[in-house]
Amino acid sequence: MTLTMDAAIVSVGADGTPTHLVWHAQRYRVSDMPTPLDFDLTAITHLAVVPVGWRFQGTDEDGHSLVFDVVSFDDGQQWRVVRTYE
Repeated sequence: MTLTMDAAIVSVGADGTPTHLVWHAQRYRVSDMPTPLDFDLTAITHLAVVPVGWRFQGTDEDGHSLVFDVVSFDDGQQWRVVRTYE
């Protein structure tokens, strides 16, 4: 597992689930069923807005896959990759 707070571009479908991710200048296609992330809101004391987050597998054009945890704090305008898994 790698922790990060890197910016990313996340494209979502009509149902609001992620379809593509651009991270570190690499495009990934969402290649599994995205899962909403659960947040322990009792541990978050100073947020004005509840974050939106997803976990999904992304696969690049070369077939390399990673699992991503992505979070947006502003209605999907800016996304951050918070964790990746090999």
